[in-house]
Amino acid sequence: MATAKLGDTISFQRDGKNLEGVVSGIRENSVMVQYGFSKEKDEPLTTIVNHKNYKLKK
Repeated sequence: MATAKLGDTISFQRDGKNLEGVVSGIRENSVMVQYGFSKEKDEPLTTIVNHKNYKLKK
């Protein structure tokens, strides 16, 4: 399995929804992903995804 690099787009699941986001940080077992923007809080939506739980988008 290929691991994502900074700036790669990945697909993953959260709360039963398929989401896509851009990798903004990499750790040993996971990546930090920005997958949207919250207008209410005026900040990006980010989450952590384990390397086993995403797929690279082409």
